[in-house]
Amino acid sequence: MPSLPGPFSDPRVITLLGLLAVTATAWAVALGQRARARRARADMPLERVWHPQESVSLTAAEEDTFGQVVSRLSLGSAGRLR
Repeated sequence: MPSLPGPFSDPRVITLLGLLAVTATAWAVALGQRARARRARADMPLERVWHPQESVSLTAAEEDTFGQVVSRLSLGSAGRLR
């Protein structure tokens, strides 16, 4: 095999160029896989989260307690939590 002229005749340079080519190829493949996964995820509907209040009725005392907690967490006049 004839050697390349000039600075490309050094095996370290050839190794470096080969390593850069392999790295660039691996990076491009990984980027394509990520883009494909993102597109596939966008097509899927979001999974609905079940909430316990949908099937469990609250007692009057539980509803009152829940209302008190929510009123404490509501925003005050300055826009901050009380």
